[in-house]
Amino acid sequence: MLFILSTLFSITYAQQVIILRDSTEVPELQLEEIRVQASKSNLSLKKMPASVTLLSARRINENEVQSLTDLTSLTPGFFMPDYGSRLTSPVYIRGIGSRINSPSVGLYVDNVPYYEKASYNFDFFDIERIEILKGPQGTLYGRNAMGGIINIVTSSPLDTRGTRLGITAGAFGKYEATAGHHGAIGENAGYSLSASYRHLDGYHTNNYTGRQVDRSNSAGMRNRLAWRPTVNLKIENIASFELSREGGYPYAMITNPADLPVEINYNQPSGYERSIFSDALIVQYEGRGFELQSTTAYQYLDDLQEIDQDFTPDSAYFVVQDQVHHMVSQEWIARSKADSRINWLFGAYGFYQDLDKQVDVDVYASNMRLTKIYENSVMGAALFHQSTFNDLIVDGLSLTAGIRFDAEQDILDYHYDRAVGENVSNITDTIYPYLRYIEILPKIALNYAVGNSSFYGVIAKGYKTGGFNSTFYRDEDLFYLPEQSWNYEIGTKMALFNNHVYADISLFYIDWVNQQIYQPAMFPDGSLAPGSNLKNAGRSVSKGGELTIKTTKVSGISPVFSYGYTHAIFTEHMADAETDYSGNFIPYIPKHTVTLQLGRSFRTDGTDMLDRIRLNVLYRGQGEIWWNEENTFRTDYYNLLDLKASFEKAGFSLEFWGKNLLGTNYESFYFQAIGNEYVQLGKPFRFGLNLNYEF
Repeated sequence: MLFILSTLFSITYAQQVIILRDSTEVPELQLEEIRVQASKSNLSLKKMPASVTLLSARRINENEVQSLTDLTSLTPGFFMPDYGSRLTSPVYIRGIGSRINSPSVGLYVDNVPYYEKASYNFDFFDIERIEILKGPQGTLYGRNAMGGIINIVTSSPLDTRGTRLGITAGAFGKYEATAGHHGAIGENAGYSLSASYRHLDGYHTNNYTGRQVDRSNSAGMRNRLAWRPTVNLKIENIASFELSREGGYPYAMITNPADLPVEINYNQPSGYERSIFSDALIVQYEGRGFELQSTTAYQYLDDLQEIDQDFTPDSAYFVVQDQVHHMVSQEWIARSKADSRINWLFGAYGFYQDLDKQVDVDVYASNMRLTKIYENSVMGAALFHQSTFNDLIVDGLSLTAGIRFDAEQDILDYHYDRAVGENVSNITDTIYPYLRYIEILPKIALNYAVGNSSFYGVIAKGYKTGGFNSTFYRDEDLFYLPEQSWNYEIGTKMALFNNHVYADISLFYIDWVNQQIYQPAMFPDGSLAPGSNLKNAGRSVSKGGELTIKTTKVSGISPVFSYGYTHAIFTEHMADAETDYSGNFIPYIPKHTVTLQLGRSFRTDGTDMLDRIRLNVLYRGQGEIWWNEENTFRTDYYNLLDLKASFEKAGFSLEFWGKNLLGTNYESFYFQAIGNEYVQLGKPFRFGLNLNYEF
């Protein structure tokens, strides 16, 4: 470690001293110049009354961010467990999230809203930036989002030209290849085509088979077309496709918590296959003082899960789940130009979501097979508005007020057969009554900008609809109720010491009712069954604070520090007549998230071999994390350390990287099922190299 830090200040090569001079000075931090596309009004960061995290393409590359899970701790209060497959991809922000069913945190990729949780964990490539807005955003976005919005933007062919090629080789059989080309079609149109392939032998071994259990292969591509027929009109079509096949699942049964780490040991091969296609047609028109935008989006998902549900050497349960998902959405936005005296936005939104799913459960001890067929359709519409009144009463003071009208309808056609031996009986064949939800969501905020800093306060109502559980064996588990929250936040964005230090500080308090909580499925007799579903807790509270500090160069080093504290508990939660979880911590929420990034870039003089050397050290810490309502199992605070060194010459770059250099052992996931406890261990120390070329 001392060698790594000393290398930040001096480097020698082949007995020849290379003079290094830092030619990548970061410009002064001007908050007025930083625009946030996710604000929908292209507001400057200083004028946004919200906590926002921006990750540029450079920071994404420096930290080897390849999927949403890699964003954990890079933004304070953000956590995405490293789950056993891409099927369930829970995201939590400030304690708000959902392990199963509809996500509580919204995801947009190039204006396409992602509705199905199984689509969240996809491969990143050709990403221009990532923006994370915390708190309810229903007055800005067509899709309602209770916990926040993740907005991912890929490179536009109107802004970028050239070709990029990259290959990666690493430990544990990690091989990757990426390619992308951005070109022009005449003066007013452009196109881009990018692709990615990834292979991994796996990090964890199944002792029963002697093979890695979490092998994976994935391939994806994206095509983006952009055309400006006139100065005021822009038309884009963005299409993407990904195919992934992975083994699963790296779960080990816990017999004694003191014996951790435990061994994976189950007999039936398991895995997950998924294909996703997304497409968006975006039409933008700029008038005098206003902008219009229409976004038509479609997403298709087809996946197959095969899983040894008991995860033991015995054959107890085996589950096969096959689902096909279609989503169509339409959003219209009318908004004022940025930096007007009054910034306004009006929007209308509608969507239709169709999910066809079949689940087959083999119960070997009873020679029984359960077959469940779900035809679930959800449709909804929303009207939303937000206005910001600038320089109200005094210069720099702005008032933001917004409101959303949200309506949704959920329909379930359910077929359930049970076969014992050769005898098949129909348990139910029912179209359940519609679930209809209507909600009005207000938001109000104040922001005061003075100099190159600002101070803000916001109150917003959050909401997530109820719905049908995808697994249930008892009538009381058929559906779950909506959850509602009131979100209170105060904060400041400050540029200090002649704009050389930027600090983002926020305090939040979230009070919500009927929180949707994951629970293991139950048979009618009260015994634990395969699968899981949602239930409602009475009342919950999440409170805490977040801090991010960035500076210009300090002795040539660019530091970024962030810290998040989240204290999320049940204040009223009676699981049943005899079980009271009030006062317990809410599962899946790290109490602390810490990041420290140190980077230095050098230009080389006196040699023709290199143009630039970049070094990056990333420390991340998180915990403690409680994994169940009972608060009987937790992961204590743990440390992760990553390193990356890049050597650049005339469009070429050779990058050496290492992750979890400390070899930290930690639990990345935990759950309960059929009366047992299971854990997934985190990824071990690993290393590799990238070779990239841009021309």
